[in-house]
Amino acid sequence: MNWKNIFKLTHFASTAWFVLCTGYILVLALRQAGFRWWVIFSLSGYSTLLILLLVSFYLFAVFRGIDRTQKIEIEHPLTSTTYYTMFYDTIPLLGCVAGCVGMTGSGKISELSSGIALGTLAVTFLVWIVIDPVIGFLEKLLPASRKHRIRRLLQAKALRQQRQQEQNVLLEEALAMEERNRQRWQQALRPYSEKLARLLSNQIDSKQTENEAVSIGANAWQIGGLNCMRQLYSMTIEQYKKDFQNPMDVNYLSSWWDGIGSWRNPALP
Repeated sequence: MNWKNIFKLTHFASTAWFVLCTGYILVLALRQAGFRWWVIFSLSGYSTLLILLLVSFYLFAVFRGIDRTQKIEIEHPLTSTTYYTMFYDTIPLLGCVAGCVGMTGSGKISELSSGIALGTLAVTFLVWIVIDPVIGFLEKLLPASRKHRIRRLLQAKALRQQRQQEQNVLLEEALAMEERNRQRWQQALRPYSEKLARLLSNQIDSKQTENEAVSIGANAWQIGGLNCMRQLYSMTIEQYKKDFQNPMDVNYLSSWWDGIGSWRNPALP
């Protein structure tokens, strides 16, 4: 068994013991307050409070374990070592030992159990909540840690700026390509827009008119996809207003093209 598996088992055992002791203390406090067992473990506010508290402690332990694995050795010369990691993971068990030592001579099992649970909770809280953050803060004040952290942050900032510049270049290239396509399509689509404008001015209910408009829309889709169809649509509307000096009463063109490629009639739900 390698060290990684040993750390996982130790972390799981310590966390389970800590959660067990915390739950024991909470249940004991509720019992001393006069609550019955069925009230504590029923689907009531007390049971919900107990579950949320235990889950919160477990998530805290998991988060701290993940955060510890991401520490950089140069910036955290002590807390990133194997010995400190093992010490940190075994704190609830060490608290159990401290509780046993503190309750030496006690003849009652209830007092011994309470002392062990309180010792576990007190030592774990002291190390995880107070001592460990203080040590981590002091590590950041070391000259080597500060220099490496500043260098790392500058490198991360430079990398973000480089990625942003690359994205801007790609965006500019995409916009330039779109503009070139628009100018190229402008000439190729001019005859189509003029023909569509004439078709719209004829009998709208003519099946032949609809078939010709659909054929032109399909050609535009083959030339440049949806963007080409949109440009042809705009050119047709402008040409219609220019030739006939009035707006269209009904958007027949969009209805005729519905279903060509990815074109959808906005009038439809």
